[in-house]
Amino acid sequence: MPTMPSVMEHEAEHPAFSPHVDVARVPQLAPASPASAGKPLRTAAEVQTLLTQGKNTEVKMLLRTNAWPADHPVRRELWSALCLQHHNSKSDMADGFYWDMVTQVFGSTELPDRPISLPPFVEPGHCHSYHLTQKGSSIADRVVSVLGYACPDIVYSPSIYPICALLLHYLSEEECYHCITSLVSSKKKQFITQTKSLHEVTWKTVMQICKKHVKAAAVHLQRQCPSSRVERIYMDWIWWVLQGLPFTHLVRVMDCFFHEGIKVLYRVAMAILVLFHKHTSSTSTAGGAEWSADIQKNGIDAALTKFLKEITIPPNKVLKAAFGIRGLSSSYISRVFIRTEMILQSKTVIRSGPMVRSRSNENLPNSQSQNNIQMVSHTLTIREGEHTPGPRTVAVGVYPVQNIRSQILDSQDLLALWSWLPVRITMYQPILLYTTEEHGCSLTTFYVRVEQHEPTLLMIKTINNEIFGAYCSSKWGERNLKDDRGNRQAYFGTGETFLFSLYPERAKYPWVGMEGENTLGHAAELFMAADSKMITIGGGEGQAIWMDENIRYGKTDRCQTFNNPPLCKTGDFEIRVLEVYGFAAEQM
Repeated sequence: MPTMPSVMEHEAEHPAFSPHVDVARVPQLAPASPASAGKPLRTAAEVQTLLTQGKNTEVKMLLRTNAWPADHPVRRELWSALCLQHHNSKSDMADGFYWDMVTQVFGSTELPDRPISLPPFVEPGHCHSYHLTQKGSSIADRVVSVLGYACPDIVYSPSIYPICALLLHYLSEEECYHCITSLVSSKKKQFITQTKSLHEVTWKTVMQICKKHVKAAAVHLQRQCPSSRVERIYMDWIWWVLQGLPFTHLVRVMDCFFHEGIKVLYRVAMAILVLFHKHTSSTSTAGGAEWSADIQKNGIDAALTKFLKEITIPPNKVLKAAFGIRGLSSSYISRVFIRTEMILQSKTVIRSGPMVRSRSNENLPNSQSQNNIQMVSHTLTIREGEHTPGPRTVAVGVYPVQNIRSQILDSQDLLALWSWLPVRITMYQPILLYTTEEHGCSLTTFYVRVEQHEPTLLMIKTINNEIFGAYCSSKWGERNLKDDRGNRQAYFGTGETFLFSLYPERAKYPWVGMEGENTLGHAAELFMAADSKMITIGGGEGQAIWMDENIRYGKTDRCQTFNNPPLCKTGDFEIRVLEVYGFAAEQM
């Protein structure tokens, strides 16, 4: 096992920062505000205790209110604890794993003298190193490069580099790698988008929630520039935070981000717009008139950059503004995000009618597999002039569906189905949890094998060879949960659930709530239901899929939840094969 170089240990003279930081370049820290000056700050050990006890709400409030300055030593333990709670696999957390990867990619643990080639998911114009030394920047390059080698499914993720650089201000190189892989692999919360399409979804999500929840600030932005320019400004929303905010503000944002996820960045971006509007919209003061003239001369985007660079509002007030925005629940943000993702996906997916498109090009490389090929090229370029790396621990350029041996779908149908799944789910290995061919026809067996997995994919083939099913976003075990009155809830699930049909027609039927902001009735939110006698998916004036306790007979009708037609011609069906797939915690 390669030994970690001594320079990577925490040997910094400064009690807070790692050896990779040019402390002299860190901006002068502002004194504590009067409100927090006499308040003792909590320790990393106290936060870790709360995490161990599962008191996530307490941790959230503690992180939001404890105004640790940027040079406080708490982050040397705090950031690692916050990130590692999200990890899904222990296999790449073993001692020496990172250095084994470094040796595999570079041939040695010594830092190369020549520049390190970065993976293609990095945006060259946004490789912000903040206050890292030149050597620290090279270490950031190496961490990101190894991540690209280990995770070839990352297609486009410009925020990875700056987040990695921020971690290196307080953590060792190995700790930084484990933290960034924890954020990338997280399934319960989103931290880092990994494709161009999801990157687009984030800025469109920010734009939508800004227009609804900080309307005056959004209108101010729109009045100051042509409508065609507004979207361009929102596209850079994440750089308002990661590039625009001073370092002293940014580390406080990251304290919350590493626990709560990307919604923190959404809120901070909205707070930036609100504060910018407040300080630049008034023409009755000298300062407001000056800002107005600056906007007219240089444009509002340049003015926003200047505002952030010169910001005098302390970090705690920025966070207070961010978390003080009302009506912005996590579930609401998730609904807007999912709806936006579905709308973008719908542009490339054939939804209704018999399948008429040619299949002649379905086995050609798509953009994902082309990127994987590019990733292989990148890996070989890193070690130019050296021997070829040994066998990879992670498969490259392989569709996850190629490992499925389904009795229902062929490879072409599986690829079509995979194109409908949420992008983050397609990066995980599908595993067969239950099949009537092997495990028998019993609802009890179904629950034993399936109920703790989330999400799951149900595929049905009838005796008439019709093929249809559902992507179920929640655990089937939730059928046993009770409401505040102690009654078992009838329906559960989320709007990410959808129906599909693959034969004789190929179609996807998403939740009707994806189609607009209109208030939905109760019948439009009947996603999943189950008990000892049956399973139901979809409701309201009918059930989209219903199966009996013997998993032999079923029926399908139009329902209000998905606005689908019956998924087979007769409405009633007899099951030939049922297969249920889950998704492994480890990425491909």
